Amino acid sequence: MRRIRPGRLTHDHHGELVVFLIGVHVNKWWRPDRWLPVLIQMPLMLRELTDDPDSGLLGYRLVPDPRGPWYVQYWNSLDKLYGYADDPSARHRPAWQRFNRLVRSGGAVGAWHETYRVHSAESIYVDAPLQGLARATRIRRVGSGQDRAADRMNRRPTEPPDQDAAR
Repeated sequence: MRRIRPGRLTHDHHGELVVFLIGVHVNKWWRPDRWLPVLIQMPLMLRELTDDPDSGLLGYRLVPDPRGPWYVQYWNSLDKLYGYADDPSARHRPAWQRFNRLVRSGGAVGAWHETYRVHSAESIYVDAPLQGLARATRIRRVGSGQDRAADRMNRRPTEPPDQDAAR
């Protein structure tokens, strides 16, 4: 179980932020020969990305779903996300090619993704474990004048993070 962080915290990230949602949808549970190889690939790709500090992946979270798992991923660059997807030496391309072969052979599994370039983000974590943006980036204490969500959304990037909130 993750440690509860006392107090009121918010994420601290400046610069480009991309939120990428990706998942699978199992259409035929009785065909694990088709969907299981697809499900196995995502943890392998995430390991590859987390082992490379320059990959651009800030963090991720698995979201269990009855029809198939999906992930929320946080990236520091749209170019790095697309670069990974197109890199012939990375795990993604062969996994995508295999997925395309499986989809064309009966539709036992589907896939989906959504990409969001975030221009501004707000968060708050009150007496809770770190999750979402705070877990993927850094944290800071909610300062004076930032009690409301609208105030945190309008925080200027020049404000320094609160070092007391360090992990």
